[in-house]
Amino acid sequence: MIRVVICDDQELVCEGLRAILGTAPDIEVVGVGHDGAEAVELAGKHRPAVVLMDLKMPGMNGIQATRQIKDRFPEVRVLALTTYDADEWVFDAIRAGADGYLLKDTPRARLIEALRGTATGATHVDPQVAGKLFARVAQQAAPPAEPAALRSLSERELEVLRLLARGLSNADIAGRLYLSEGTVRNYVSGVLSKLDVADRTQAAILALQYGVVGPGDG
Repeated sequence: MIRVVICDDQELVCEGLRAILGTAPDIEVVGVGHDGAEAVELAGKHRPAVVLMDLKMPGMNGIQATRQIKDRFPEVRVLALTTYDADEWVFDAIRAGADGYLLKDTPRARLIEALRGTATGATHVDPQVAGKLFARVAQQAAPPAEPAALRSLSERELEVLRLLARGLSNADIAGRLYLSEGTVRNYVSGVLSKLDVADRTQAAILALQYGVVGPGDG
């Protein structure tokens, strides 16, 4: 069962999300909060697989709450769900450690699929938001020099990083590379350690930034 906490300052939105997730037999809503402070409290209390996080809320906003959750409970995944696709919201959320970014007009079936994927380690980003990430990388006048950490990755680790950056979960990567899920988990841990990043999202951004994976990869 995938345990989920919903956090949004609008009661009707929370009720709607609870109803949508209630149609999925493998998802259980274990808590509902209405600001960032409540999100952090509920994440600590229930240790859900995923916090479904609005960003613009009174008091502590969703970006601040995401940062606290990832600092204090790094095993809890955070999926941003918001109406805002402005650059500053997107990049601030990702820098705070968000594991995915969806807009509130996301179809319900894709929302449920994204929650399932996020719970298993995949990264889900709305196509509009992904376009902004690629555009930001493309705007760079010249790619920065490849860090030594990337050069230290083995060929297999690079393969894992490319697939990870495209949003695949450990299980999906295992299927692509004909490896066990445990072996992939070890490779992912090694990649994160060598790149000195905290999570898969930061590794994916690094892969985009240095051209390990690009918009045409599929």
